[in-house]
Amino acid sequence: MHRSLRRTVQAIRAEARVDQRGERGRIRGTVLMYLERPDRVRFDAMTQFGPAAILTSDGASFQLLDQRDDRFLRGPTCPANIERLLGIAMSGEDVARFLMGDTPRLPAEEPQMRCGEEGYVITLRAPDGRRQEIVLSPRAADRDAPPEGQHLRLRRSTLFHSDGRVDWRATYEDYRVVPDPRDPDGRGVAFPFVVRFEDPDTGADTLVRMKELEILPSPPAPEVFRQTPPPGLRVEEVRCE
Repeated sequence: MHRSLRRTVQAIRAEARVDQRGERGRIRGTVLMYLERPDRVRFDAMTQFGPAAILTSDGASFQLLDQRDDRFLRGPTCPANIERLLGIAMSGEDVARFLMGDTPRLPAEEPQMRCGEEGYVITLRAPDGRRQEIVLSPRAADRDAPPEGQHLRLRRSTLFHSDGRVDWRATYEDYRVVPDPRDPDGRGVAFPFVVRFEDPDTGADTLVRMKELEILPSPPAPEVFRQTPPPGLRVEEVRCE
């Protein structure tokens, strides 16, 4: 039910305030973003004078224009390269999932579910010992409705190492309904306007507060997710570690 409510959403445009803490200290600023399912992403880190850095990925190739250090990086798309700007090592597909109110899921043959104070708690267990907990809660108006009639909100997704330590945790708050221009009945889709991602292993803690979010009626042009180096700028080829 949760995923079915997002089935019409192919691409979004958003503006957000990002507060990032990690190995590079604390970084705050405005980020403009385009996301297209399944794995196309673009992030423009803005200053009052224009973009300080632009990261693009079309799912296969990656480019990063870093005007602060006068560098242009390019190479294959992978978590290590996405981390260069976002401070979080994850694939473009997973970034799009998180920011669109979804989550990657462990493969599990027998998911377990229980009802808790927060809502439905789903537990997934992988053969390698890892475990994932996903918390979904119905909107306030649906608390007394039968399960098949509830509109669910993803509240938290946590992945645990096989030894029980937290691998990463994503939390979702402040859901707002955004009009869907592709819906013939004029309905909207509820998106979290506050998304937080924590990685205890690296100390990364990224808080994203959406200021504006728009569902696009059609996918952006392909060149939105690609860049070419400006004339005279040093180009570096980067690999995936």
